Amino acid sequence: MSEITVNSLEFCRLAEQASGTTPVAEFERLRADVHDATGELAWEFQGGRHSEGMPQLSLTVKGEVRLVCQRCLTPFTQQINAKSRLVLVTGEAQAEATEERLDDESIDVIVASTAMDLLALVEDEALLSLPLSPRHEVCPEGSEVVVDSKLESPFAILKKLK
Repeated sequence: MSEITVNSLEFCRLAEQASGTTPVAEFERLRADVHDATGELAWEFQGGRHSEGMPQLSLTVKGEVRLVCQRCLTPFTQQINAKSRLVLVTGEAQAEATEERLDDESIDVIVASTAMDLLALVEDEALLSLPLSPRHEVCPEGSEVVVDSKLESPFAILKKLK
């Protein structure tokens, strides 16, 4: 995966913006979780300040990935439309204290870096937005998994052991 690195504190201090489109095929960890590497993710970062004055990155990720339905085992397209706010701190101890103080589930606290890889953050956000058990809303006609009715029930086997 290519990298786009920034000094995260400077990026926020100067309220800079960065945006782009990256093929799914370039995200190694995401590629391992999808059916195929088709599609691309559009992303946008906006630096700024949190209401309490701390540096904050706003991230938006949009796109489509192909997943396999866990019900019928056929591929389908999953939309990704994720937004995230990342408050930056200078160390792990400060991260824990800040997270407790803010007590806001919509904000993630991360440690700032002079060489923060923006595409790694995009990939993280895409991975977090994937469903734990991907499924069609309604599986396509004729794609249902057929259960072999000739198999003996596990309860019947247990009854025999009794």
